Amino acid sequence: MKRLLRTWSRDLAGAARVFAARRTDPADVAGLIAELRPVPCGREPIRLGPPGDGGYLVPDDLAGIGSCFSPGVDRECRFELDCAARGMRVFMADASVAGPPVADPAFAFLPRYLGAVGDGITMTLDEWVAGSGAAPGDLLLQMDIEGHEYATLLATSPALLARFRILVIEFHDLVQLFNRPFFALARAAFRKLLRHHACVHLHPNNCCGQETIAGIAIPRVMEFTFLRRDRVRAGGAAWRTPHALDRDNTARPALPLPGAWHPTG
Repeated sequence: MKRLLRTWSRDLAGAARVFAARRTDPADVAGLIAELRPVPCGREPIRLGPPGDGGYLVPDDLAGIGSCFSPGVDRECRFELDCAARGMRVFMADASVAGPPVADPAFAFLPRYLGAVGDGITMTLDEWVAGSGAAPGDLLLQMDIEGHEYATLLATSPALLARFRILVIEFHDLVQLFNRPFFALARAAFRKLLRHHACVHLHPNNCCGQETIAGIAIPRVMEFTFLRRDRVRAGGAAWRTPHALDRDNTARPALPLPGAWHPTG
């Protein structure tokens, strides 16, 4: 029995060392959060979509955007209808549904998932846009694909990302930033976005709460709004957080944005 206990003790100690080795340095997590804090963009926000889940704040800079790409289709599509009302062609994709919940002449739907490779059921963002027939010029991306956003972004060409004037992306599993392999993947995806886009707004989704690790509070799911840097105007302040146009996603208690994530400027 003593020998068995010693074996278990060694195994547990080894597991603890492995866990510690795989944990991200809190300073690295804090550094990435600092890179993602919203900055002033010199443009006022507007809300597209409903006053709840499926509605998002975007900069009032939609003129000239010809197409919206919206992977992840749910029972709510008022965001896409608002884009269509502004003259955009709206491309939607999701292999888990038969189509959007309502029909509109501006909608084009594909029963496909987005991911890092194209394999029949999944396509890359580059493949989708190239085959869509979308007109040349600036695009808008609204993406909620349940955790596949990181690999999708890493697989997307820089040239295509630069066509998106505005990106609204729901990022999932953010508390996994303390898992070192996940952190490496997420940081690469975020930094790829930040090369040509500035984060201008963050909104925690109150569906899933948050965790505090090493004194750093991280919502599990957050909505990020990015604006291409050539569209950022000098002057002004960052949008207030929460903004008057922000709304809770669910009937659960509100989830304020933790202080470390608050806007700069």
